[in-house]
Amino acid sequence: MPLHEGPQHDERPVSVNPFLGPANPVGDMTEAPPRHRMPTAPMAPSTAYQLVHDELMLDGNARLNLATFVTTWMEPQAGILMAECRDKNMIDKDEYPRTAELERRCVAMLADLWHAPDPSVAVGCSTTGSSEACMLAGMAMKRRWMRRNAGRYPSRDARPNLVMGVNVQVCWDKFCTFWEVEARQVPMEGERFHLDPRAAAGLCDENTIGVVGVLGSTFDGSYEPVADLCAALDELQERTGLDVPVHVDGASGGMIAPFLDEDLVWDFRLPRVASINTSGHKYGLVYPGVGWALWRDADALPEELVFRVNYLGGDMPTFALNFSRPGAQVVAQYYTFLRLGRDGYRAVQRAARDVAGRLAERIEALGDFRLLTRGDQLPVFAFTTAPEVTAYDVFDVSRRMRESGWLVPAYTFPANREDLSVLRVVCRNGFSEDLADMFADDLARLLPDLRRQQRPLTRDRNAATGFHH
Repeated sequence: MPLHEGPQHDERPVSVNPFLGPANPVGDMTEAPPRHRMPTAPMAPSTAYQLVHDELMLDGNARLNLATFVTTWMEPQAGILMAECRDKNMIDKDEYPRTAELERRCVAMLADLWHAPDPSVAVGCSTTGSSEACMLAGMAMKRRWMRRNAGRYPSRDARPNLVMGVNVQVCWDKFCTFWEVEARQVPMEGERFHLDPRAAAGLCDENTIGVVGVLGSTFDGSYEPVADLCAALDELQERTGLDVPVHVDGASGGMIAPFLDEDLVWDFRLPRVASINTSGHKYGLVYPGVGWALWRDADALPEELVFRVNYLGGDMPTFALNFSRPGAQVVAQYYTFLRLGRDGYRAVQRAARDVAGRLAERIEALGDFRLLTRGDQLPVFAFTTAPEVTAYDVFDVSRRMRESGWLVPAYTFPANREDLSVLRVVCRNGFSEDLADMFADDLARLLPDLRRQQRPLTRDRNAATGFHH
């Protein structure tokens, strides 16, 4: 049974342009192949290309997608490099030793960026994205906890748990479900839209494998106070003896804070931070999909989880859920690190944050909206309708903006703030001041129509829009 069910259609052939016939417009292919079973005969590559190309024209424009954090633009040179490497299997490190070496260099660069105790011997790996990186980090936390509790696990009174805010990305819920870990979530409260350090420490006990801090919540773009979280867990250890590690989910902020918030202490400078992940394909500025997981030292990653490959007389550790995957994205990550350097990354991320801040101000000036965040942490901000606005809601705004090509997610917050529905704008490299002005102009142009409504028109909020991480 397929996970994604499409609409039910009959299998009547659909007419296509006769010119798609490879030689004779009237004598070759005049009907499209079936949609839900393999065609009997092959077709010319130009025909197959055109059929697929035309269907994909109905997708949204990625550059106008303000829901996604994923990179939608790279330089042509990066695209060429990726094309040259797309046939290389990243897992075959002995066959592609230079690709493996570029992966190792990227890990070392990130370790230095995140202040690992000794970047030259950093422990880390590339992944398909932050979701896989989070799974690996969670596995390492659980395995370390199992070692410490070998005398009583498994048993009825030793069920591992993981503490996190209710705002975490869905991959953490998946981790807890797949690896049989109890998810203990700190709810939102009032105007606090992410984890509270003391509340998180209060949920910890002898079965806690770790606490997740999020550097850049997908709900509103705000940083969780990782240093305060570590301080609360230090106090917990002093009182109870419980030594609980922290994993920082820096899917987005891990590539923003080092360049724009250099004085913010959130990374391996905090001894309690055992591991960090980031998405190379988000603010790492690489096309999907690539992520990174790093541990502060070898002790933080249990040896039994690591498989080793010998190449060129060296020892290359591998830790992954996936096996075969292309090396193109890793090469593109190294290219981008090499191309931009720290100053280049700082300039790119500063530009994105500046665009976010100015656009947030323009939306606030319209008078119909209340800002929850202003894009001054992640270049991301969330806003909702002002209390006096009753004719329409955020779901109406999202639906109407789609008519102009803009994809803006509208969604309801989780437990304790389910009364709050918001719109979120993600500003990425490639979303320029000009595009931001166009967005604000289109939004302003819609307001008179929306204000004339008798009531909000979106009945099925689940179908109105999507919440994309």
